[in-house]
Amino acid sequence: MKYYIIAGEASGDLHAANLMKALKKKDPQADFRFWGGDLMQDVGGTQVKHYKELAFMGFIEVVMNLRTILKNITLCKKDITNYNPDVIIFVDYPGFNLRIAKWAKTEGYKTHYYISPQIWAWKEGRIKDIKRDVDAMYVILPFEKEFYEDKHNFPVHFVGHPLIDAIAQKQLINPSDFKAEFNLDNRPIIALLPGSRKQEISKMLEVMLSVTKDFKDYQFVIAGAPSQDAAFYSKFTKKQNVNLVMNRTYDILSLATAALVTSGTATLETALFKVPEVVCYKGSTISYQIAKRVINLEYISLVNLIMDKSVVKELIQGDFNTKTLKKELSIILDDTNRQNLFLDYYDLEKKLGGAGASDKTAQLIVDAIS
Repeated sequence: MKYYIIAGEASGDLHAANLMKALKKKDPQADFRFWGGDLMQDVGGTQVKHYKELAFMGFIEVVMNLRTILKNITLCKKDITNYNPDVIIFVDYPGFNLRIAKWAKTEGYKTHYYISPQIWAWKEGRIKDIKRDVDAMYVILPFEKEFYEDKHNFPVHFVGHPLIDAIAQKQLINPSDFKAEFNLDNRPIIALLPGSRKQEISKMLEVMLSVTKDFKDYQFVIAGAPSQDAAFYSKFTKKQNVNLVMNRTYDILSLATAALVTSGTATLETALFKVPEVVCYKGSTISYQIAKRVINLEYISLVNLIMDKSVVKELIQGDFNTKTLKKELSIILDDTNRQNLFLDYYDLEKKLGGAGASDKTAQLIVDAIS
C-alpha cells in the first residue's frame, strides 16, 4: 500500500515515525511519501518537505508567513495527486492538515487522522469539517473519545498515547558516560525545555536562565530542539554558566531531578519520566490576548488537563517571572512535595491507556484500507 503522511512539527515527526514502523510490520510492502522530519526519514520513504520549513507559531506569525503556507498547500495537493496514495494520514498540525483533508475528501482519497487537533481547547467549530472530511480519527487522550462521541456524535478510536511507546523504546544510558560526553559535573541536573521554535525559545530561556544563580548546588542543562542548530543557543549559553545538549531530551530527562518546561507535549513527556516540573508559557502580547479570548480551558498543560486537577504548577505570561519561577522551583525540589507528585504521575500514566498506540493505529489503518 502507498501511504502519504503529513506531520508538521517535531512531536509529529516522532509519532509518525513510530506509526510508520508499525505499518511496515503490518504491511511489508508499505511505501511512504511524507512531510516530516529526520525520524521519519530514518524509517524510509520519500520526504517532500521537512517540518523545519513549516513551523510558524502564534496568530501574528501565521499571518506574516501566509504566502509561504499557501504555496505549501498548493505543492502538497499536486504531490498527492502525482503519488496517488491508498490513504492519507494526517498527524496533528490542523491548520495545514484540515485544509488538505477538505480537498482530499472531494478528490476521493481515504483520509485518516492520527492525533486529533485540540478542538476541545479552541475552534470547536472545526468538528463540522472533521465529520465531513475525515474517514477515521485516532485520538490519544482519554477525554477526547467522550468529547467526540458523546458531545458531537462522531465515532473515534482511542488508541492510547504514543509517548508511552516512545519512552519505553528509549535505550538506557550510562549516567557517567553521558556526563563525561557533555562535560557535565556530578551535581543534580535541572533540565530546561524551552520549546522548539525560535520565537518561543528566545522568550522562555531568558526567564528560565535568570534563576540559575539561585541554585548553585544544581547544574542547568538546556535540551536543544532538533528543529534548531546549536549555534542558535550560543547567545544564551555565553551569558550563563549553563550546558547545552542537542537532540538528547529523553536522555536529559532520564537523569534530571527537576525541569522547567514550556507548555506543550514536553510537559507530558517530562511527567512520564516522573520528573517534577514547572510549566511555563509566555507569548507575544497580541497573540496571548487573542488566545485568552478564544481558548476556554482551566489549564494549559496536558498533565493537568488529563488529570483534571492542578498536578503541576503553571506559570503563564505575567506570572512567568524570575521571582515566581524561583519560588516554584524551590517547591518541587523539596522531597515531600516530590513524593506527592510522583503518585499523581503514576495515575496519569494509567489514564493514558498503556502501551501499543502505534501498533493499534497501524492495524486499524491497514484493516480499513485493505
